[in-house]
Amino acid sequence: MTEAPSNGSTSGDKAVSVRAAAIRAAATTQAPKHRQLLQSAKGGRILSTMMLRVFAVSTPPGHGVLTTTGRKSGKQRRNYVRAIRRQDKVYVVMLRPPDLAIERPLTVSSWVWNIRGNPNVRLRLRRRTFVGVAREISDPTELQQARDAICETVHLVDFGECRLHLRGRPSRAKIKDLHRYWFDTGIPLVIELADH
Repeated sequence: MTEAPSNGSTSGDKAVSVRAAAIRAAATTQAPKHRQLLQSAKGGRILSTMMLRVFAVSTPPGHGVLTTTGRKSGKQRRNYVRAIRRQDKVYVVMLRPPDLAIERPLTVSSWVWNIRGNPNVRLRLRRRTFVGVAREISDPTELQQARDAICETVHLVDFGECRLHLRGRPSRAKIKDLHRYWFDTGIPLVIELADH
């Protein structure tokens, strides 16, 4: 993960500083709730690698395998992501684990940099693979649609996910709270699926 560059303008710098402070504050509040392994970027990479192996053939509802093209290498890169489909759109979020968000709140995962370099992606949902175009979401209406999809959707597998990430017994409320943290501190994206 690398830090997002500043755009150089004074008002832009102020907005970036405000965003960084908000992410850091949310992560500081959330950190005590998280299990130690999954608070860091390394823990997140380990979990993603495990999930890619476990769900090599079929992903569970609400999750997918996203394939991007490396912006430098040109090689195909796969990541396991939470993916919520609404008709021809799929919403995903780049997560910032609490430790990372406190240390480097504006860090950007390599798969998001890859999308910025080449937005054409493949996404496996369940047993089907789709092609699509991914982009970051900035429109307020679309952001709300994405937030509702990501944060309010709870699948059975999310209880296990909650158990991996958070201390204590999983519940629908805890799952939604975790998803809100991810959405509010991460980078929301939409993948517009091609005709299929």
